[in-house]
Amino acid sequence: ERREREQKLSKEMAEKATRELEKMQLQEKAEVKYKEWLKKKRAEEAEKKKKEKEKEKEREAELQEKKARSEKIFKEWLHNARNKPRPVLNGYGFPHGKSTGLYFYYTYVVT
Repeated sequence: ERREREQKLSKEMAEKATRELEKMQLQEKAEVKYKEWLKKKRAEEAEKKKKEKEKEKEREAELQEKKARSEKIFKEWLHNARNKPRPVLNGYGFPHGKSTGLYFYYTYVVT
């Protein structure tokens, strides 16, 4: 009986040791996988931030270009506007010398 108990106890101890060893191996594998996943995730985040910075720089450059173009066009318009001849007024406060829009009874010729 004693031998049987000792064998049973040693067998249980061996099984327990193998279970613990398997558990430790699984834990190590899980840790390695987690570290790999974390590394991959951080690399993805860095790539995403890099792309965002590039997009922001592109947007900024586009805005700068648009602003420069619009400033150039405004300066050209301003330069041309100064050189344009002013329209001559035909007098009497009427455009082109004729009354339009609001009529007074003095504008009609009564015969």
